[in-house]
Amino acid sequence: MASIFLNPTKSTYRFSKISLIKGLLLFLMVLSISSCITNDTKAENDEMQSTTQGYAEHIFHSIDVESRELKILTHDSFDISGKIIKEFERAYNAQVTILKAGSSGAALSRAILEKNNPSADILHGIDNTFLTKAINENIFIEHKSPWLKNVKPRFLFDDSYHVTPISYGYVLINYDKQHLADLGLNPPNNLKALTEPEWKGKLVVQNPATSSAGLAFLLVTISVFGEETNSNYSYTDYWKDLKANEVLVKDGWSDSYYTDFSLYGGDKPLVVSYATSPAAEVYFSEGKYTEPPTENLLIDGASFLQIEGAGVLKGSKNQELAKLFINFMLQRAFQEDVPTRMFVYPVNEFADEPEFFRFAEVPTLPAKISPEEIEQNREHWIKTWTAILLR
Repeated sequence: MASIFLNPTKSTYRFSKISLIKGLLLFLMVLSISSCITNDTKAENDEMQSTTQGYAEHIFHSIDVESRELKILTHDSFDISGKIIKEFERAYNAQVTILKAGSSGAALSRAILEKNNPSADILHGIDNTFLTKAINENIFIEHKSPWLKNVKPRFLFDDSYHVTPISYGYVLINYDKQHLADLGLNPPNNLKALTEPEWKGKLVVQNPATSSAGLAFLLVTISVFGEETNSNYSYTDYWKDLKANEVLVKDGWSDSYYTDFSLYGGDKPLVVSYATSPAAEVYFSEGKYTEPPTENLLIDGASFLQIEGAGVLKGSKNQELAKLFINFMLQRAFQEDVPTRMFVYPVNEFADEPEFFRFAEVPTLPAKISPEEIEQNREHWIKTWTAILLR
């Protein structure tokens, strides 16, 4: 102690040096924290984090934190991993129950029957073939998710924000590469070619009254060939020619693909299926295939872009929680789980697609037909098709 007072110059120097070091360390610590915060904020804004963290913190306190059950009405093909569902349940102290109701059309019909007193909080599975019907039935409340900013405009199929896009895919014709090679045939380069003798008995399709894939392909033919009053050769003429050329009609996709398609022992080398089907063949082969045994028939206008979405049902007792789940469906965790579960594409442009999706060739020019036109004519088109093919 005495030495400090007896040596004021040395003492002052020592304290000044210590203060300088402390100040420098404090400055560096503040700079580091500031940099971390800036980087974290940028990452959240640019990539929209895949978990409920971030956005959830801003609205969590606006809902009752008491545990509640969230019910989602959907089609039989809906599939998401339990891990993803648990992530939402933990974040919002909720229990998620999935109610499967058959086809997407059947799920919509159930929701309409239960209008204003729904058994579920969310209806998932509304695609652009039934969008306008769902909107006109007034079964949804409006919800404009902030996560829609990560969705490209071409997938925003409901500008009233009652149905939020979740995923998309393409319906088209797949062909068995080896089977066609064995027959000495090259893939047809237009749809009209399928009515020619060399393709007699080689195509299997689905009934549009019972299959969404079948309905999508019917819409493709209407887009390509036009209606009776607008064309010398209409879609009705095309289906008459396909019938004469022994097209096979099945009620559902699974039966047509796994029973009649030549890849699985049938005698039809052409089947109406999905753009991701070749990728799925590689994925499920467990190493048997390094290249898909099937391929997409990529003809301009000969595919249909299906966009599938979800909406909060009017009359739901858990509307705020339901909105949060729809937001969650647009986040990366959910979106990146969708391709390997339902073999459709995520609508979030920042979501990564699985590596094997490189085998899924994407059509560049799908058929052009609006949801409004589909709604106005769907029942008439199906009845006309049924009269031609099944009677």
